[in-house]
Amino acid sequence: MSNPSVAVVILNYNGKVHLDHFLPSVMASTYPGVRVIVADNASTDGSLELVRSKFPEAEILTHPTNEGFAGGYNWALKLVEADYYVLLNSDVSVTPGWIEPVISLMESDKQVAACQPKLLAFHNPHLFEYAGAAGGWIDSLGYPFSRGRVFDVCEPDLDQYNTVSPVFWASGAAMFVRANVYHALGGLDASFFAHQEEIDLCWRMQLAGYKIMSCPASVVYHVGGGTLPRGGRKVYLNFRNNLLMMIKNLPWYEIAWKFPVRIGLDAVSAWKGLLTGDADFFKAIVRAHFAVVKRWLKKGGIQYTAKVKPMRNLYGVYRGSTVWKYFVKKETTFQKIIRD
Repeated sequence: MSNPSVAVVILNYNGKVHLDHFLPSVMASTYPGVRVIVADNASTDGSLELVRSKFPEAEILTHPTNEGFAGGYNWALKLVEADYYVLLNSDVSVTPGWIEPVISLMESDKQVAACQPKLLAFHNPHLFEYAGAAGGWIDSLGYPFSRGRVFDVCEPDLDQYNTVSPVFWASGAAMFVRANVYHALGGLDASFFAHQEEIDLCWRMQLAGYKIMSCPASVVYHVGGGTLPRGGRKVYLNFRNNLLMMIKNLPWYEIAWKFPVRIGLDAVSAWKGLLTGDADFFKAIVRAHFAVVKRWLKKGGIQYTAKVKPMRNLYGVYRGSTVWKYFVKKETTFQKIIRD
């Protein structure tokens, strides 16, 4: 019996330095017949010249414009035929045999639509990495967190999350997806551009009856982290996309009370930023709120999921508030957050 086909697709935008440093580990993957594809989002830094000269075995796709993480992957994956896609950031170092345990897990249960390895921090390998740690969860108000990372606190890896587990979302930094499910659900929401689009996709996968899993037998190391500046476009996209995701995927009776609560909590964050001298943070949240309301009022502005269900019926949902636990009760680890 032949192995299912796997395509590792690295979306690249001016990531020449990362490709030079991390692509060798990906090219050394031992999975039989794996394809490594660099999908370039209109880079101008010589990325493609580097790949062609140093990694001739890698395939290259070129796009004339930069459509962000979501639009870029939707474009690229339409051109790639495989049973499984691996959406892999260019700043990820993989370990020997990292593909095999994830594919084995997904092959053992056809209802698993997406899965992630254990993500550790490249520069601090004893710590879980911000972008997904050992699998993503979400709380009742839509705040994402992970097994191993709550807000800005990343736990040390003490093997406490070394069991295969259903989760709410798989990290877009190293996300295995079943190709036919990806396309059947329309892929990532391109209107998000970047940030939280993988959470939205995993939410829609669960609403369609699929599972999302964490497979800690596979380990990768990610450079990215939660230390980027809070101001500007990053904050805008995070706050905007999180609210849009909730509107898309929640029943109306949950939106009716959760949306106003979230607007209030966001406002507290915004004013705290302003009063501590971070005017850009304040302005980004205000812009995000106006953008959400504008799109909500526009006919066809939001791509609603056809069949929704209460959050409590899904895997990886904490029914309480991480904001309350973290900021008020000062509980900073995943296990303490979800213990009641």
